[in-house]
Amino acid sequence: MKPARIKREVSSGGVIFRRRDDKVEVGLIAVKDGKVWCLPKGLIERGEDEEDAALREVQEETGLRGRIVDKIGDVSYWYYIKEENVKCRKTVHFFLIEYMGGDTKEHSWEVDRAQWFEIDEAISVLSYKGERDILRKAKEMLNG
Repeated sequence: MKPARIKREVSSGGVIFRRRDDKVEVGLIAVKDGKVWCLPKGLIERGEDEEDAALREVQEETGLRGRIVDKIGDVSYWYYIKEENVKCRKTVHFFLIEYMGGDTKEHSWEVDRAQWFEIDEAISVLSYKGERDILRKAKEMLNG
C-alpha cells in the first residue's frame, strides 16, 4: 500500500455570543447524528478572507448572524481521509462574533442541531479539546 499523501485545508469559524441578564451564551452545533458538539466552522472559499468565511459559516451552520469583535486564535490538527488515502493538516481560524440576529432553527441541513448554551456549560459540552481551549480563551476575552 502506498503511503498517504498530505493535503492542507484552511477553515474559519467562530464563537458567536450574546449577553442575557448577567450571563453569556454561545451558539454551538451538533453533528454526527447529534453526538458531537462543536463550534461552527468551514472551509474558506476562493476569494474569501478569514473573517468573511467565519461570518458565513457561523450563519450557515447556526442560523445566527453577527459581527466580528476580535480574533481568538487558531487550532491545527491532523486527520485521515480514508476515501482519498490522504493525511490532512487542517488549520481553523476562530473569531469572537457578537450576535446581531437570526434563529438557531434556521441552521443548515449539514448540521443536526444548533443551540444556545451558557458559556461554562458550552465548554463542558464541546467534543474537541482544541475547541474547548478556544472557548475558554473567548470567555477570558469577554470577561476582559
